[in-house]
Amino acid sequence: MSSLRLVPLLHSLLVLQVHLSNQLEDNKIPPSLCTGLPGIPGAPGGHGSPGQPGRDGRDGRDAAPGEKGEKGDRGSPGETGVRGFTGDRGEHGEKGERGQSGECAVAPKSAFSAKLAEGLTLPLTVAEAVRFDKIMINEQGDYNPETGRFTCKVPGVYYFAIHATVYRASLQFDLMKNGHTVASYFQFYGNWPKPASLSGGSLLHLVPGDQVWVQMALSEYNGFYSSTKTDSTFTGFLVYSDWKNSAVFA
Repeated sequence: MSSLRLVPLLHSLLVLQVHLSNQLEDNKIPPSLCTGLPGIPGAPGGHGSPGQPGRDGRDGRDAAPGEKGEKGDRGSPGETGVRGFTGDRGEHGEKGERGQSGECAVAPKSAFSAKLAEGLTLPLTVAEAVRFDKIMINEQGDYNPETGRFTCKVPGVYYFAIHATVYRASLQFDLMKNGHTVASYFQFYGNWPKPASLSGGSLLHLVPGDQVWVQMALSEYNGFYSSTKTDSTFTGFLVYSDWKNSAVFA
């Protein structure tokens, strides 16, 4: 190598040496001459504060309708709800057609009247019923002329009346109900030339099956009399009934 070429090279080395000398004197070492090992990683930083809400995105486009799904199973019945309030009263409906006429109700009835037939042989013993055997009225058949007894069918209050013509003997008789005396009547005969009369009556409350009759009280006082001009009668009729289910009875 020629001496002329070495001159620039030496000059460069000299300048570099002077520059490095100045840096060493100032305790400034270039990074290229003092590369160290990597340091220990630092501790993780704290969490940052929440960011601001983002803007609403754009509405999506309507998609095509999907296929109809299968029918689901029937659910269990729900509990009964609370009863609602009563609604307002509705308007009156139209008047219906007139119905057919019904049958008339018939009030309960019971009545009879009988008298002694002429020439009737009267009982002479005590506790025998007087048989008023000639019927004047007995539509319901409640009185039996063969026994002289009335048998109740309709419960209620009845009135019974006895009218006796007394002739040729004194008369005493009782009004009986089921074997018990409810009223007694007496007429003394005093050898009058004409017949006398004896009348009486009583209200009785009866139930179905009860019986009422006239009975001789004393065998020697048997002056019942009957002729073409005068009679002895036994009458009874219902005053009012005791039907509980209805005021009328068919």
